[in-house]
Amino acid sequence: MTESSPIAQQIWDMKYRFKTADGLPVDSAVADTWARVAKALAAPERDPAAWAPRFERAMADFRFLPAGRILAGAGTGRTVTLHNCFVMGTIGDDMGSIFANLREAALTMQQGGGIGYDFSTLRPNGAPVKGVGADASGPLSFMEVWDSMCRTIMSAGSRRGAMMATLRCDHPDIEDFISAKQTPGRLTMFNVSVLATDAFMAAVKNDQDWALQFGGKVYRTVKARALWDKIMRATYDNAEPGVIFIDRINARNNLYYCETIAATNPCGEQPLPPYGTCLLGSINLARMVAEPFSPQARLDETALKDLIAVAVRMMDNVVEASKYPVEEQRREAEQKRRVGLGITGLADALIMCGLRYGGADAVAMTRRWMTAFRDAAYGASIDLAAEKGPFPLFDREKYLAGETIRSLPAALRDRIAKHGIRNALVTSIAPTGTISLFADNVSSGLEPVFSFAYTRNVMMRDGTKRAEDVSDYAYRLFRSIKGEDAPLPEYFVDAQGLAPIDHLVMQAAVQDYVDSSISKTINVPEDFPFAAFAEVYMKAYDMGCKGCTTYRPSAVRGAVLEVKKDRKTTVEDDTSTPLARPETLPGLTYKLRWPESDHAIYITVNDIMAEDAKGRGVRRPFEVFINSKNMEHYAWTVALTRMISAVFRRGGDVGFVVEELKAVFDPRGGQWMNGRYVPSLLAAIGDIIEQHMIEIGFLPQNALTRAKAAEAGNDSGKVVSLKEVAQKETAARDKRFRACPKCGTYALLQQEGCDSCTSCGYSKCS
Repeated sequence: MTESSPIAQQIWDMKYRFKTADGLPVDSAVADTWARVAKALAAPERDPAAWAPRFERAMADFRFLPAGRILAGAGTGRTVTLHNCFVMGTIGDDMGSIFANLREAALTMQQGGGIGYDFSTLRPNGAPVKGVGADASGPLSFMEVWDSMCRTIMSAGSRRGAMMATLRCDHPDIEDFISAKQTPGRLTMFNVSVLATDAFMAAVKNDQDWALQFGGKVYRTVKARALWDKIMRATYDNAEPGVIFIDRINARNNLYYCETIAATNPCGEQPLPPYGTCLLGSINLARMVAEPFSPQARLDETALKDLIAVAVRMMDNVVEASKYPVEEQRREAEQKRRVGLGITGLADALIMCGLRYGGADAVAMTRRWMTAFRDAAYGASIDLAAEKGPFPLFDREKYLAGETIRSLPAALRDRIAKHGIRNALVTSIAPTGTISLFADNVSSGLEPVFSFAYTRNVMMRDGTKRAEDVSDYAYRLFRSIKGEDAPLPEYFVDAQGLAPIDHLVMQAAVQDYVDSSISKTINVPEDFPFAAFAEVYMKAYDMGCKGCTTYRPSAVRGAVLEVKKDRKTTVEDDTSTPLARPETLPGLTYKLRWPESDHAIYITVNDIMAEDAKGRGVRRPFEVFINSKNMEHYAWTVALTRMISAVFRRGGDVGFVVEELKAVFDPRGGQWMNGRYVPSLLAAIGDIIEQHMIEIGFLPQNALTRAKAAEAGNDSGKVVSLKEVAQKETAARDKRFRACPKCGTYALLQQEGCDSCTSCGYSKCS
């Protein structure tokens, strides 16, 4: 291994180094990791002993980087998948299908796979459910079930599970979907994206009406531009939802003739059909530059072609080497043999060649490099088809008629016509944050350098975060060649110094040479005007991108990466000494009825007045008391009371307590309360503490509270008390349903002279 930074060694040791169940290292050095992976991926070859050394050499010096799942799992004998990307099966609009899909999702995540789901197939909230005398709760309620499941299942190693949820732009619940993640702690295990159709984009541009419909029934009509503005405003304020241009994805899919795509993996670089899978790997362009920082600096395109030929072969072998959580995933992978070969270190490579990211010369050079990359990747897959046969669903006439294939050079098309192609789709640009750090912190994917020196918060195995100082690979190389005092040339530009258009032109340029999609975040400054922000998305569509994701920093959101800067410590940052308790404190007591318990639980939250970082007086939670006559709850309620109060008394940002409580998933099942699924009693307590924090102004008012306030007749948007909301909700509720005396939900119907609860089964006849 070449000399690398401490954080690269830490990433290897924490994520990719093979260790026994007792934590004893099996890989003594990074070279052992290369050898382990090479041997495992050479096993499907006719002559594994001949190919393993070639595979090992491809990874040496971090030139080819298989994705983290492969590095961590190949050759370990563990029951983990080597595929990074999964889109699960289509969810049927019935309970049997919903929970069968939940089981498959759990199995997939247990083996380390990130998953995507399209929830557009579920009927909207309020739609009638025949045979049970109730209304549907809508896709968002079931997304919460998935979210709770994901929290309980950690992916392989120390990486947390990840999910993508999509919903069509014409689904009747699309507006609730857009605002869902504005509620703190809600759906935190999901990335969410709207599936925007070509018809919708045309309607937005022409300011036309837009029908929200399901199953052939139009539920209501809105203005397309108003709906688009809601998407843009939510993204501007909260960084989600993303936007996926789904018709473009299907039109440009090499497999347009045998599959329809409606979702992507969590990071969006792999649009996949039901049970679709993909495996990832990246060519490190920063290691392919010859004579860096000289007039002769260039990408070695001959070496690039040779390396890609080996990389494609390695990735094709993963199809056989990997385990699959669900049999349908295996069949899908073997029938189509998708791979996602991408790049990393693009920004560093441009810097090493004296080119400014986003500039016209950089865009032109990127197009040249990506042409060579694409042609080499397709050529390697064609060579494999000549040797081993094309993917089973290859249809020569239909495949060659595909939009992406028609854009290939004639020589490649002629070779496909003669030999077929081994992999239905070959190229993709994945997020490579962790493996790029492992490769001595080259720039990630096609992203610009975030900062030439920064602090990164690294998630440890025990769930804690550790701050690490990091410097960029190209920056350190420049210093080693030019000297520590040499001024940085103007082409040393980082994400902080780029305009959104610089990001966009690079994404659009690369997309032209990628047959799948791209994981790319367009950074915009906090003071970026909203109108200009919305225009970024429209330009992304007009420039041919398959999707668009942005990030605008704000005081509400944290960051994985933080530019180093001087920072003054405030009272809010000091969590070393507990706050002193005054003699008296203001507070409120809330009554919680949990359907499984015969006795109510009473939660008291007391507050203290303090100063925030700007010296303003604020009311903040100080202590919690939880009481119940049910002695079964005594031990854990006392423990919870003491632990939460201890955290509150330390000061600082304690809003995470709510998120942690709401994340608790009861394996016996949660309960439906007021039309919403609550995964556990602890989550219900978290809901109450969250609402208290909102009412005292400690947390921002969330979308759910604002909606309730509006329904309660409070058009001013002022926070109303929980009691007021509950009273007005009760008065306005559909007369068919009353509160069940056993479970408390509004699901009590009178049928044939008897009261029957559709939620818990309670029945009483008069």
